[in-house]
Amino acid sequence: MANPWLTIIGIGEDGLAGLSDASRNALARAETVFGGERHLALADVGSRGRSWPVPFDADVVLSCRGRPTVVLASGDPFWHGAGASIAEKLQAGEWIAHSAPSTFSLAAARLGWRLESAVCFGLHAAPFERLVPHLARGAHIICLVRDGKAAGDLAKWLSERGWGASAFWMLAALGGPRESIREYRADSFAGDLTGNLVVVALEAKGAQGIPRSTGLSDDLFIHDGQITKRPVRALALSALAPRPGERLWDIGAGSGSISVEWALCGGTATAVEAREDRAANIRKNAAAFGLAHRITIVEGKAPGALAALDAPDAVFIGGGLDSAMFDVIWSRLAPGARLVAHAVTLETEALLGELHQRHGGELMQVEIAHAAPLGRYRSWEAARPVVQWSAVR
Repeated sequence: MANPWLTIIGIGEDGLAGLSDASRNALARAETVFGGERHLALADVGSRGRSWPVPFDADVVLSCRGRPTVVLASGDPFWHGAGASIAEKLQAGEWIAHSAPSTFSLAAARLGWRLESAVCFGLHAAPFERLVPHLARGAHIICLVRDGKAAGDLAKWLSERGWGASAFWMLAALGGPRESIREYRADSFAGDLTGNLVVVALEAKGAQGIPRSTGLSDDLFIHDGQITKRPVRALALSALAPRPGERLWDIGAGSGSISVEWALCGGTATAVEAREDRAANIRKNAAAFGLAHRITIVEGKAPGALAALDAPDAVFIGGGLDSAMFDVIWSRLAPGARLVAHAVTLETEALLGELHQRHGGELMQVEIAHAAPLGRYRSWEAARPVVQWSAVR
């Protein structure tokens, strides 16, 4: 790497003493040093220091292009830090990085945890619901939070959801002379207003967490009855075959249950729903599962509402498919994309039969009955049959 003008340096609570010779040399040569006020004080850069704008804007670094410049960040700048946000705007030869141990690494080292088994989050600006998919008995979770008040809010949030028995650590100023570590139970933590808080760690105890299987209980979702029921949903997700990073169109999303389970598998979903009240339910469900950042709600009717959307890797149509809608959707699919459609009416069932004949795939009828009271006895109560057609473009 020939003479990069920018050096990205991870700095810890031990300041200059913890930096490598390469980091100290870069600091000595720099005309401008960017960082938070705490970073600039730790590095003792004086008048050369420039505090980050709020909100953070990596473009300010580009104004120094070609001149010796340093960016300071906490610990490892490429793990919940500013490193990647800056590097993605530059050519490879323009920058070099010298990382320090991350806050997550220091926390795991103090607690004796296997870092590769811990779940690590930056919750400075993200909702606590991001933890929902990861809360399970015995889970080790390390969270960066804003301050002591935020730690108290997190402890209260956990307690209200059945995780009050969790072991709850506050770790402050890790790696420096003011380092402190205190352990509590989540439901006995009253909050701490000190300004030095860096991280909260917890060992989850109490509730069970949400299952990892497809076909979650209908009771976990807010809905008005318009929901793909659990057994049929499991079959739909099996055919949709979600993979991390893939995009779903969930058309006529109802409660958004398909979108939620898709996003729990690591993908993103666009839930298209014409009714405002149902779109509101989708938003509530996405938030409750900590998936609001992975599920986008589009209020409108297909196919018109699809025009501005990026092409999907998979499409689910829970009902209401007609020939015109199919033609628009099919034309947008790239080779290898999956389509799954359900029908409960004879008219849509006939269309799926025709599409199966033209395009292949798998066509099946699903008939499910549940035991229900019949006088003093029990009998089978049949649900309305569902026809499912699944195909790969």
